[in-house]
Amino acid sequence: MIKTPVVDYRKFRLSKLNQPEYSHLKLLGGWIGYFILYFLTENLIPMERMHVIHCRLDDLIPFNEYFLLAYCFWYALIVISLGYFLLYDIESFRNLQIFIIITQAVAMIIYIAWPSIQLLRPTVFPRDNFLTDLAKFIYSFDTPTGVCPSLHVAYSIGIASVWLKYRPASRTWKAFVTVAVVIICISTAFVKQHSCVDIAAALPLGLLAELLVFGRSYWLPKFHK
Repeated sequence: MIKTPVVDYRKFRLSKLNQPEYSHLKLLGGWIGYFILYFLTENLIPMERMHVIHCRLDDLIPFNEYFLLAYCFWYALIVISLGYFLLYDIESFRNLQIFIIITQAVAMIIYIAWPSIQLLRPTVFPRDNFLTDLAKFIYSFDTPTGVCPSLHVAYSIGIASVWLKYRPASRTWKAFVTVAVVIICISTAFVKQHSCVDIAAALPLGLLAELLVFGRSYWLPKFHK
């Protein structure tokens, strides 16, 4: 049986944005601010200010294009999660979107105050296939700057956190999301989009957002009374 959305968005008009029924949609405006700052940090910070991010573990991890499947699934997981909660659980939507906004804001402050760059991308790919072509495409528009902490990892922490706190989700789905998030985080190193340092730096950022969003219920679902 198809679930009925908790809000009838067919009746939404911009003039109704401040009404309680639709006010949560204003949180999506955080993406506009993020993309503006992303453009500015990607294009206006001079290379000489960049700090190279690298650790020995990075040299031990080989490039593996098959991890691009997990890396790109991250985009779908964001849309699936926000879209589902937007339709069926507004509180979870708010929690996840606020979690994302917090990580975006803190990361952008860091990217501006302490610009970072990674020089791990291969100049020659070990194989020639669709996935290596996809890697070249991603490299072409996503510069290796503004990498520490990794938002790929920080968002993933938020997605897992909110789904694990969502009671109606099945154990199978929660297990799938958890495994997917772990693989996504690991994939950032294998496709040479991030250093292991970036991954580690995202963990306290995720913890900060977790505490700010869920407060005293850090170890328990927010809905638990």
